[in-house]
Amino acid sequence: MLSAGDMGHAVGRVARDRGCRVVTSLAGRSDRTRALAAEAGIADGGDLAAVVEAADVILSILPPAEAPILARAVAACPVSPKERLYVDCNAVAPATTLAIGRTVTEAGFAFVDGGIVGPPPLSAPPTRLYVSGPEAARLAFLEDERLTVRDLGPEPGRASAVKMCYAALTKGSWTLFAALSTAAHRLGVAEALDREFAESQAAVRERQHAMLPRLPLDAGRWIGEMEEIAATFDAAGLPDGFHRAAAEMFRLLDGTPFAAESRQDWDRDRTPEQTVAAVSDVIDNLKSGP
Repeated sequence: MLSAGDMGHAVGRVARDRGCRVVTSLAGRSDRTRALAAEAGIADGGDLAAVVEAADVILSILPPAEAPILARAVAACPVSPKERLYVDCNAVAPATTLAIGRTVTEAGFAFVDGGIVGPPPLSAPPTRLYVSGPEAARLAFLEDERLTVRDLGPEPGRASAVKMCYAALTKGSWTLFAALSTAAHRLGVAEALDREFAESQAAVRERQHAMLPRLPLDAGRWIGEMEEIAATFDAAGLPDGFHRAAAEMFRLLDGTPFAAESRQDWDRDRTPEQTVAAVSDVIDNLKSGP
């Protein structure tokens, strides 16, 4: 399991419960990641080369910008001859995942394209793991009440395409709501707009209000995901500006003090208004310069 973060440790726990021995490399990792790995029963396998040597299946689950870097590092590991499967489960464009596939297959690994939709698989209903590629059926061992595996066939890139299109809506709409809420705050019409939403868009308002205070927690790693979605749209002949703007919105959210919190310790009493005010402060600070 590379690596044992919020999503990785939960998927690792599913694999462990399905009878697998799960190892990761905790070299240089934070105390929090070490705690998550221990909680999930994931063993420290030593450095990256030692983990790759021990593995039959390598699951890459980490921020999108790091996915190609990890693939190159794994491909460069001096390991004994053995059939190993590399599964890229990251939120990257189909073109990126195909490049990752070339990197690892040239080094002798089998490859599966993966895309995770939903929260970390800790309970039912299940998180969805979409997979595609000639070896995709080998991931069926992860099927569980917490994680369902959906095989999209032998063509790698299809799983990543589903992930990109899905996140284009979910995370894209969150940033749109954060942006328009910040604009209303700065224009002095936040109260009037919120009343209008309550009257005419109540369900949307409720969902977005619930999510807005949480956005800074993951904003830093979602910047790269929005850039990958933009690349996906561009490759499909569509405008890519929607999600390049979403990446910029996540940069603003990542600049707030709330970005230092984690999913375990964030302030659940924080209001959407407090989040928006913090984003507005970031904008003012950027305008005023160093």
